[in-house]
Formats: sequence, C-alpha cells, structure tokens
Amino acid sequence: MGWTLGLYFFRRYAAITAWFFIGIYALVFLIDFTEFSSRTSGLPNFTFLMALSVSALRVPMIIQQTVPFVALFAAMATLISLNRKYELVIARAAGISAWQFLLPACVGALLFGILTVGVLNPLAAHGLSRSQLLETNIRSGSSNEVSAFDAPWIHQKANGVDTIIGARAILNQGLELSDAVFFTIDQKGEIAERKDAKRAFLRDGYWELVDVTLYRNGERGEALASDRVPTNLRPEFVQERLAEPETIPFYKLPSKIEVARSFGLRANAFAMQFHSMMALPLLLVAMTLIAATVSMKFARMGQSTTMILGGVVAGFLLYVVSVLVKAFGNAGFVPPVVAAWFPVVVAMFFGVTFLLYREDG
Repeated sequence: MGWTLGLYFFRRYAAITAWFFIGIYALVFLIDFTEFSSRTSGLPNFTFLMALSVSALRVPMIIQQTVPFVALFAAMATLISLNRKYELVIARAAGISAWQFLLPACVGALLFGILTVGVLNPLAAHGLSRSQLLETNIRSGSSNEVSAFDAPWIHQKANGVDTIIGARAILNQGLELSDAVFFTIDQKGEIAERKDAKRAFLRDGYWELVDVTLYRNGERGEALASDRVPTNLRPEFVQERLAEPETIPFYKLPSKIEVARSFGLRANAFAMQFHSMMALPLLLVAMTLIAATVSMKFARMGQSTTMILGGVVAGFLLYVVSVLVKAFGNAGFVPPVVAAWFPVVVAMFFGVTFLLYREDG
C-alpha cells in the first residue's frame, strides 16, 4: 500500500478519534459539573466559578479512564465508514490485504496511547491534585459528612506514644491532610487526648497542625493556633500509604517506586500504575484489532448490529479484566508487570488469531 492511501486512512482514523475524544470530554464535563454542583451548592464556600474549575481540573483524569473505549469506538467507526463508502472493497480489489489497511489505524492507536501517557497523564495528575485542593476548600469544616469507613487512617508510634491519624482528604500526594484528627492512645489502650486540625503538614520529624482544637479528659475543647505532633514517619512511607497513584505523573513514578522500595516498602500501587501506563499504547492497539474483527466484513445494507454489539462487549470485557487484574496487582497477589501486560498480550493474540483465521484461512 502506498503512502498516499496509508496517510488517507491514518487521517480518517485521527479525525474520527479526535471527534470522539472532544465529544466524550464535553459530555463528561457537563455530567461532572452538574453532579458536583448538586452535591456542594449548599455549602457556604461554594461558588459557580470554583465548581467550574474543579470539574475542568478533574475531567482529564476521568477522560484518561475512557481512552481505551475511545480507541475502540474510533476504530469501529473508521472501519464502518470506510466499508459503507466501499473504500475497503476497492482496496481489497486492488490487492491490498487487511493487514496493510489496518496498519494506519494501529499506528494511530499507538500514537494516541503515547500522547495519553506523555501529555494527558501529567495534566490529569496535576489537575486531580488541584481539584482535590479546591474541593477541600469548598468542603472545609464539613468533615462530619464523611463516613469513618471512607476516611483514610494511619497508625504511628513515636517517642513511645501511639497515635492514630485520620483525615477527611489527602492532599499534596499524602504530605498534607485536611480536617485531620489525631488520637493519642495511653498505656491502657484508651484515648488520652484528641486533636482536630483544619490542616496537618508532614515535616521532618513532626506533624505541623494548623487551627487546632484540643480535647483532653472529657474537658471542653481548647483552641490552638498551631501545634506539633512528633512522628517517625518518612514522607516516602506516607506517600506509599496514603497518596493515590493517579495523582503522580507517569514520569515521576519510577523515582517514587525506587525510593519507596529503598525503605523496604513494596510500592505495588505505584508499580501497577507505572506498568499500566507503559502498557496503555499496546492496549489501544489491541482495542483496534478487536474492533477490526467485527467491523471489516462488508455488508450491503450496513454492519450487523449483533457484530457491532459483540465488539463493544469484547472491548468492555477486556477493560473489566484489566481493572480486575490491576486490583490483584495492587494487592500484591500478582506481580505488577504481569498484571499490567497479561490482558494486553492475550487481547493482542486474540485479535491477531481471529483476523488470521478470517483473512488468511
């Protein structure tokens, strides 16, 4: 196949992918903004502009989760469009094989994945961190609305004192807590004192508490502008324990993993996120091959609805299996590199085998 025809197929795929991406981005933004506004509009700190900013910053991370489906639907739409205009029929009649006119779509999917990892992921990670900070400012003082089962908790023992730490929200990749609570446990295992802080910052050897209310021995709360709680926790441990891997850009993950493991931490969540990002471009290629298995057959009156639905179901199952195996990788039951690459390899072999059977017998 010549460069002219190859570039034509590539441009068709790129244009359809871009339109799908823009359409899904706008749809997700509207849904997220409506849902977030309905939940926070009654809070004192709520403003329309701040809600708009939170949704705009949060949408790239949501879009990143939908990228495999964008690649699947874009590939199916491209091949169906080429079929309806008889362009694939003419290409086959000219002696061009399916592997040749699938190559531009696969290259486009690979480039789409690389752009997602290299450009969208850092923007999404930064945007998610900023959106969490803005949302915390809106919800400040509303920690009672958060269930104790949903709040993150961590235990430390410093200078012979046991302290249990909880927070309504985790900011700055685990180094800042919002609406934090510190329970000091005595030798009898009972709560000796409690400190509620609007903000808590992890410093070198201590937690710095801001806007504190101290409760001790059932007495009325004592207001303090600031306070300190000694700690022997390292930032690497706190980040590995509390930080969401999605809030860390792809290019920073290797150093985070190396530092965490140097302290004896497994860092499975960070490693799983890193290998998932590495495998994403080939996952999009696998999605394209799955789309090709149901979209290349010529039909005079249009593509069979059953075949198209089968492609959607196959892509959805691949995504579900990827998420399920990722959960096993995060938990340490499966090595992260195996959990990230196994679904991709299986999907690639499935797509190639099916196309070989259909095209080459």
